[in-house]
Amino acid sequence: MEIEHSFTVLLVEDSMSLGALYTEYLRAEGAKVTHVNHGEDALAELERWQPDLLVLDIKLPDMSGMDILQKVQSHYADITVIMITAHGTIDLAVESMKSGAFDFLVKPFDAKRLSITVRNALKQRQLVNLVAKYEQSLPKANYKGFIGESLSMQTVYKTIDCVANSKASVFIVGESGTGKEVCAHAIHHAGNRRDNAFVALNCASIPKDLIESEIFGHTKGAFTGAVANRDGAASRADGGTLFLDEICEMDLELQSKLLRFIQTGIFQKVGGTKEEKVDVRFVSATNRIPWEEVKHGRFREDLFYRLHVIPIELPPLRVRGKDITLLANKLLKEYNNEEGKQFKSLSSDTKKILQSYDWPGNVRQLQNIIRQVVVLNSSDIVEASMLPAQLTSTLSRTSLVQPLIGVQSTAEDNRGLTDVVSCLSSEDGKEDASLYQTEASLSCSSEDDKIIPLWLSEKHTIEAAIKQCDGNVPKAAALLDISASTIYRKRQSWEEQQKVTS
Repeated sequence: MEIEHSFTVLLVEDSMSLGALYTEYLRAEGAKVTHVNHGEDALAELERWQPDLLVLDIKLPDMSGMDILQKVQSHYADITVIMITAHGTIDLAVESMKSGAFDFLVKPFDAKRLSITVRNALKQRQLVNLVAKYEQSLPKANYKGFIGESLSMQTVYKTIDCVANSKASVFIVGESGTGKEVCAHAIHHAGNRRDNAFVALNCASIPKDLIESEIFGHTKGAFTGAVANRDGAASRADGGTLFLDEICEMDLELQSKLLRFIQTGIFQKVGGTKEEKVDVRFVSATNRIPWEEVKHGRFREDLFYRLHVIPIELPPLRVRGKDITLLANKLLKEYNNEEGKQFKSLSSDTKKILQSYDWPGNVRQLQNIIRQVVVLNSSDIVEASMLPAQLTSTLSRTSLVQPLIGVQSTAEDNRGLTDVVSCLSSEDGKEDASLYQTEASLSCSSEDDKIIPLWLSEKHTIEAAIKQCDGNVPKAAALLDISASTIYRKRQSWEEQQKVTS
């Protein structure tokens, strides 16, 4: 591994002559060196910039180098520290290493000794950075309140990481229950405003005549019931994040006032005459399609463009695959502790049902169902029979469709296939059923007792499942107990097979 060709060093050495000598040693290694003589000067430099390496003398005129080391470990943990002293003892060396120093040099030392130590420190620094980058590239199952390692959620996590330190407005869209407020919290806590306030305001839950006061505050006597001055969400969020949930529910008249506030950061309290200026990062959310609201005149176009700078779309639970089981297990453990129950796992049938259900209420609905199961039952395994009726109806469909994948269609198999198709048949699926029955009868009546190709049997089975699911491929895949990518690959192979036979 090659070390960095150019790196920065802050050298803290009270001796001017030794400081000049060590500076030359370090420059010979390619370092850009800043030399200071006192501990207070070192701390002042560290507040302005952070070097790659800190070469720190333990004995300084104004303070101990060990005190500086402790502050570096608390506030600048990425800096690699090399301690130096003319009064070296084993105990002092051990203490400095325990406190976080990379190495310990006893003066006097020559250029070669310093060079070896610096090169080792830089190599270790590079290894730490490589490991950190590798860890960041791995799928995250837990991320700032989110549970899920699906590709769609990894995309959300990366977007949050990218926008966290920006002041650009973020607009979160997604169905009800997908975790829009969790996403807003994640943006706030991942960024440089994390130490300031996060203020959430649900625009749908506040009466029309009170929402302006909730956002901007009011003065005493501004309206009936205003018995004192009150700060609004805008004032409380100064320096932090203001989260406007269900923003599309806001009245058009108030939208114009909000637009001015977003543009200038300036507002007036209801009933007040004094203008106030704040520094607020805006995050908005809605379960509607915002551009459709704009086209229908229910949301101001200019406000849309102010808020919709960075969009984040949260995927519905039904397309998140194995995240459903991850979430269910996490919720089961959480509610288990709250309710004092002994549940340990989900049965295989329960997992199949959870994976195949549509989840119109998304994560919030899953939370309610798992809590209901825990409260109403006592066992160590969550059985399918414990689930609500609207979920358990999916199990029978799964068990009917599953055996059709990968089974050759002999004459005997086709009779079973016809029986299964009759079970699948409904007002929506008669056409598919007749298709199966036709293929089955053709294969059985052949003089040579031929069977239809396996790929064609699978094709009919999968297409029937997709039609039963109204074209929803992920749902059909869950019912068939295969991945959606398998269906897409098979579709491609079917096209190739048809080209060969035509």
